[in-house]
Amino acid sequence: MRKVTMFRTVLAVLTAGLALAALPTQAFAQSAGPFQYHSLTPCRLADTRNAAGASGGPILSDGVTRNFPVQGVCGVPVGAKAVSVNLTAVGPTTTGYMTLFPAGITRPVVSTLNYSAGESAIANGAIVPLADQATHPLDVAVFPRVAGGTVHMVLDVTGYFQ
Repeated sequence: MRKVTMFRTVLAVLTAGLALAALPTQAFAQSAGPFQYHSLTPCRLADTRNAAGASGGPILSDGVTRNFPVQGVCGVPVGAKAVSVNLTAVGPTTTGYMTLFPAGITRPVVSTLNYSAGESAIANGAIVPLADQATHPLDVAVFPRVAGGTVHMVLDVTGYFQ
């Protein structure tokens, strides 16, 4: 009886393996959406604690939208449609939020990250569509609400959609 059970188990495993091998290899790589996700080693796109520049300081001020470059930076190719990012607020002086969105469009009414005054750092992951590189080379906008205060921002990319 033990030999029969072992035989059936081996037969079931072999049958399942053959069934999987018979599937087209593309069946595992296809997705339901129009874009494919490409993971990246996490890379810093922007950090306002650094010296002033396109991807650096100054610190973000309440209600002042600022744009940052993404396409062509950190392995994100020009033509990418969206990015997977980690947004971090560092040292906000008052309670508030940040909203990430494609440059050149009306700011959405939702927040990407909420924070409280005095938090050393708090982060949130997001998938953000990118602006058209031809018309907006600084393709991701960030809107900080800090009720008259300031907040540093760190933006790390972990992948992109194309």
